[in-house]
Amino acid sequence: MARSKVGIIGNSYLINDQYPVHAGGTMNSEAIAEVAGCMPLMIPSDPRFVTVGELLESFDGFLLTGGRPNVHPHEYGEAETEAHGAFDRARDAIALPLIRACVDRGQPFLGICRGFQEVNVAMGGTLHPEIRDLPGRMNHRMPPDGTLEEKFALRHTVRFNPGGVFHRLFGAEEVMTNTLHGQGIKRPGARVVVDGQAPDGTPEAVYIKDAPGFTMSVQWHPEWGAASDPVSRPLFEAFGDAVRAWAAGAAQAGLQRSA
Repeated sequence: MARSKVGIIGNSYLINDQYPVHAGGTMNSEAIAEVAGCMPLMIPSDPRFVTVGELLESFDGFLLTGGRPNVHPHEYGEAETEAHGAFDRARDAIALPLIRACVDRGQPFLGICRGFQEVNVAMGGTLHPEIRDLPGRMNHRMPPDGTLEEKFALRHTVRFNPGGVFHRLFGAEEVMTNTLHGQGIKRPGARVVVDGQAPDGTPEAVYIKDAPGFTMSVQWHPEWGAASDPVSRPLFEAFGDAVRAWAAGAAQAGLQRSA
């Protein structure tokens, strides 16, 4: 049987500062194919090429990846500053309405890092441009030097709400995660439940209250070593199960319409 299809929301980049591409980390595709058990397909996240309606009908679920560009602060009613960093306005134009549509339809998505932040903004929340500048907060950014193994190494705990969605999934109230982000949630959006926090209070795990589908999103990068990591694996497995359930429901609905 054909695998259920997961659309990977990528970012716009320039190769050698001149050749434009849409790209996503290989580890995202590995996690979707090898752990979630679905077919990973890159999406050119630009409204010139695709529409939200087409994406909803073409894919069974979506992976909202991390990436260097940040959500533009105009999307949450704030002025752009130097601290907000680089942007990908084309991705904003696709990802934010796509998230809202998935929440309404019950179509599954998994948000990672920037994707986690997109979920909050899509639901009306706001972001801090630089977590490390806040009193009492740690530096959550990627270490500037070292190997990939060193940059993606586990660096702090995340504690979940007792009995919450993430606690039930992982079977633990506290897990170790990596951390490679500069921005973070300032004000949670409507129905955004902060279900896990870093030791300094930074939100690290959220879901959408009363949403009919899978909406779990994390601020860390579970795609790194997803097949062997005891936290990453159950997250991607649960996402894959949700994607297959959606695909089965959509197929059944199609059979009923054609009968």
